[in-house]
Amino acid sequence: MSTSTDPVLDTLFLPFQTKLLPWPRSNVLFLRARLGAPMRDPDFSNLLCEQSFKPDADALTSAGFSLLNTDDTGKYAMVLVLLPRQRDEARALLARAITLTQPGGQVVGCLSNSEGARSGEADLASLTGTVSSLSKHKCRVFWSTPLGSQVNQKLVNEWLQLDTPRPISDARFISRPGLFAWNRIDPASALLAHALPTDLSGHAADLGAGFGYLSVALFNRCPGISAIDLYEAEARALALARQNLHDYQSRAQLGFYWHDVTQGLSQRYQVIISNPPFHTQGRADRPDIGKRFIAAAAAALLPGGQLWLVANRHLPYEEILTSSFGQIRIVAQQDGFKIIAATKSGSTETDKPVRSRRRR
Repeated sequence: MSTSTDPVLDTLFLPFQTKLLPWPRSNVLFLRARLGAPMRDPDFSNLLCEQSFKPDADALTSAGFSLLNTDDTGKYAMVLVLLPRQRDEARALLARAITLTQPGGQVVGCLSNSEGARSGEADLASLTGTVSSLSKHKCRVFWSTPLGSQVNQKLVNEWLQLDTPRPISDARFISRPGLFAWNRIDPASALLAHALPTDLSGHAADLGAGFGYLSVALFNRCPGISAIDLYEAEARALALARQNLHDYQSRAQLGFYWHDVTQGLSQRYQVIISNPPFHTQGRADRPDIGKRFIAAAAAALLPGGQLWLVANRHLPYEEILTSSFGQIRIVAQQDGFKIIAATKSGSTETDKPVRSRRRR
C-alpha cells in the first residue's frame, strides 16, 4: 500500500527524480497542476501552472507559482499533465498539451491505475508514437519521445474537439465532458428542483452551482427570487453557467463567483440552495466538504432565511444542521437521496436584506 499523500503527483515527478528524464532549464507548463511535495524541490521552480479548480489554484498561487494567462500563446519545452478519468476530457487535454509543446519538446502524463492509466498511455502513443512509462504508487507516468514529424496531427485536431461544450437535456443546457454529471441532469439535483417551494423570494445563492441547473430551476419555480449568486469552484463549469443563465439576465441580478465555498461567503442571503460535493480526487466519501458548505450557508443566511439541500441519504449532515439552524426537516427521501429544508433562527422583521449587486 502506498503511503504517498498524493500518489499521482508523486509518480508524475518520478522520471525526473530518478534522472530518467532531464528537467528543462526553460519554463515547463503543468496542466491541471496541484501543489504537492515534489513541487517544493527548487529544481522544479520553473513551473508555470494551469488549474481551473479554485482550491488547487489558490494553493498554487499561495506557494508562489504563477498561473497561465488565458490569452497566453507560448509553447514550452515540456508539458506535464495530470489527466482526468473522463476519457474524452483526457484525450482533449493530451491533444492540447501537444499543441502547447515546442518542436523537440516532450509531453508527460500521469494517471492512477484505477482511473485508466493504461488507456492514457495508449492515447498518448496514438498521438505521438512510441512512449515510455514507469509505474509506482499504483499509478503510471508516461512520456513521449521528443516531438516532431511523428505526431499524428489529424488525430490531435480531432481530439481537441472532444471537450467542446455541447447541448444536453433536449438542448436546454450547455455542458462539457469532465464536469459533474456532465451529460445528464443529476438525479439528486432534479429531486431538489422538484421539491423547492414556489414561495421562496429575495436574494438567493446557489452553492456548488455547476453548470447552473438548480439556479434555473429556482428561477422557474419561484417568481419572487430577485437575484441569484452562483458559487462554483470549477471555472469550466462556471463559464457554462453564465451561458445557461443568459436568458434570465433581464429578469434578475446575477452574480457568478469562482469561489471555494468552504472558505465562507462574504454576502448574506434569504435563500440558499445546494447539492454540495462530497468527493475531491479519488472516489472516497468526503462528508467534511458538505459539512463546510452547510456551515458557510448557515453563516451567510439572514435570520429566517432558508437552506434547501440535497444529499445522499448516508451522509452524516444532521448534527451540523441541528447545531446551525433553528428548524430542520426532511422534506423527501427517494432513490437514495434526502431533501433537507433548514431555517435560520431569528426574525426577519428587524433585519434589512443586503442590497443585491450585479457581479460578473
